[in-house]
Amino acid sequence: MPLSRGQEMTEQAHTQICGNGEKRYATREEFLKIFDEDMNGLYQLSLLLTGDHQKGERCFVAGIDDCAKENRVFREWARAWAKRVIVKNAIRELNPRRKDSSSCSIPTVFSHNRQSSSPIGHFDMDSVLGLADFERFVFVLCVLEHYREHECALLLGCSVPEVRDARTRAIAELASICQVVPVGATTVSAVGWQKRPRHERGHK
Repeated sequence: MPLSRGQEMTEQAHTQICGNGEKRYATREEFLKIFDEDMNGLYQLSLLLTGDHQKGERCFVAGIDDCAKENRVFREWARAWAKRVIVKNAIRELNPRRKDSSSCSIPTVFSHNRQSSSPIGHFDMDSVLGLADFERFVFVLCVLEHYREHECALLLGCSVPEVRDARTRAIAELASICQVVPVGATTVSAVGWQKRPRHERGHK
């Protein structure tokens, strides 16, 4: 079974120690610098996951504290580790779980054979925040952050098929809502947050 991204980081931290290994670990100051330089992106990730500004801020601040205490992460993993800490804090905050529903399932129009590695379009931020917790977490992790389905399932404590189904539901719901994005609206895509370019905005 392949290692998850977090397991790979931990494995390297414990097995790749050499004579001057201590100098290769990210320091408290370096983590604080990452949170300062990537503040917008890390806070926006926290907001997208939690769906709430107050909870997002709480997870972001906790992420700073957690990373500042970490002393066994290699420098090359530091930025990815900071994101992962935000993700794990958001999961602890909301404990997102799939809700069983007797309603009709949304037809599957997206392939389950592989995860998309290219932009799937632009979605209004408010629409993403309006998704149910479990679907929103799966959408943000698998689509926006490109986590593997297996890793997402491990983080959320569910099965890979549940992750696939949630991703399909989230994309289908967003696609039905976001046919037209208002001019100037903040949008998210598989490559990050942005203002929708003028030539892509809908005109009547």
